[in-house]
Amino acid sequence: MRLLHPGYFDQGLDADPELAASIHGELARQRDGIELIASENIVSRLVLEAQGSVLTNKTVEGLPYARYYGGAEHADAIEALAVTRATRLFGCRFANVQPHSGSNANAGVFLGLLTLGDTILSMGVEAGGHISHGHPATLTGRDYRIVRYGVERESERVELDAVARLAREHNPTMIVAGGSAYARSLDFAGLRAIADEVGALLMVDMAHVAGLVATGLYPHPFPHAHVVTSTTYKSLRGARGGLVLWNDPALSDRINYGIFPGVQGSVMMHAVAAKAACFGEALRPEFRAYNQAVLDNARALAGSVAEAGMRLVAGGTDCGLMLVDLSPQGVTGDVAAKALEAAGLAVNKNQIPFDTRPPEAPSGLRLSSNAGTARGFGVEEFRQIGGWIARVVAAPDDAAGLAAVRDEVLALCRRFPIYDGA
Repeated sequence: MRLLHPGYFDQGLDADPELAASIHGELARQRDGIELIASENIVSRLVLEAQGSVLTNKTVEGLPYARYYGGAEHADAIEALAVTRATRLFGCRFANVQPHSGSNANAGVFLGLLTLGDTILSMGVEAGGHISHGHPATLTGRDYRIVRYGVERESERVELDAVARLAREHNPTMIVAGGSAYARSLDFAGLRAIADEVGALLMVDMAHVAGLVATGLYPHPFPHAHVVTSTTYKSLRGARGGLVLWNDPALSDRINYGIFPGVQGSVMMHAVAAKAACFGEALRPEFRAYNQAVLDNARALAGSVAEAGMRLVAGGTDCGLMLVDLSPQGVTGDVAAKALEAAGLAVNKNQIPFDTRPPEAPSGLRLSSNAGTARGFGVEEFRQIGGWIARVVAAPDDAAGLAAVRDEVLALCRRFPIYDGA
C-alpha cells in the first residue's frame, strides 16, 4: 500500500501556499532592496542549486572515505572536492568543511585544541570582536577564561603593544585575531610573535575578509596562524556555513574531532556541495575582480557618508565593511536602521568602540559593499547609496522623504536585476 499521496515527489513549493508566500516575499525583498549588511551576500544559481539538491536526503558522519553510514560514495567525492578546492584557494595543507557555521567552526577548534578553563585572549565585542570568541552569553565565554583586548581610543585600532602586555600578564593558551566589526587590517606576523613569546596558539577568524584573503587583497593569515576559521558566505559569496584551515598535521585529529563528534553531528551534505561550488567560483580569475570591486566600492561608500558629515570609525576601511558613528547626527543606530529599511536599504545597528549607548540602541551602523557589488553596483552606485543614507539619517521620521528614497532605490535595483525568472 502506498502511504504517500500521488505526486508527492513532484510537488513544489506552491503546494504550501503559506510558506511559498514568505519565500517569494523574501525574493522580492532581495530583488527590490539594497543589501548592506556585512554578514550577507548574493549567491549564484550554481550555489543555490547545489544547496537545494538531493544531497538534502543524505546523512553522513565522520570524514570522507571513513564514514559511519553506508551509501556515501558520492558524498565522499563531493566533500573531498570541497576540501581540495579550499586548500588550493587558501594555500594550506588541511581543511575541514563540515562546520554548520562560523561559530561552530570556532567552538570546534577551541574544543579540539584547548582544555576547558584555558585562557583565551580575544578581541572584545565592544571593540569589534565576535561573540563566538568568548562573549559571556556563549558557551565559549562560559567554558574558557576569556581575556579581552580592544582598540586604542585615539586610533580605534588594535595596538600590538597593548595585546602583548595582556598576553604577558595572563599567559593565554590561545590568542584569537579577527572580528565582526573591525574594518582595518591586522598585523598577523606581529600577533604570531606575541603568541610565540607566551607559548600560545594563534587562531585567525577571517570570516569577513576571506574573499579578500583568497585573492591577495588583504593580509594572509598563513603562515602566521596555527589555525584559521571562516564562514563561507560574506565575502566568499557562497553557502552559509563554516570552514577550518591549518598546516600542521599534528593538529589534524584534534581539530577534526573537535568538529565531529565534538560540537556537531552529521554533515549537512547539501551545504558542503554548495561550499564546493563557491570555492570553485572563487578559484576563477573573475573572483579577484569581484573582490577588487568590493574594496573600491567600500571606499566609495565610506567617502560618500564621510562627506555627508558622518564619522568613520578608525578613519576608514581596509575591507568590504565599515563602521559609521552617528553621534554627530544625534541619531541612534536602531532609529537609523529602521528608517533605512523603510527606504529599501538593509543595514544593521552596531556599537562603536567606547560606545556609551547600549547594544539595543547603539551609536553606530555597520555597512558593507559585498552584496551590492555581487549584483553589479560600481563606484557611482555606491556614492549614490551613501547619499541616500545621509538623506535618511538626516530625517529618519520624514515618511515622504523615506518614500522618495525608496522609489530611487527601486529604480536602481531594477537596473541590476537578480534571479530573473525565479
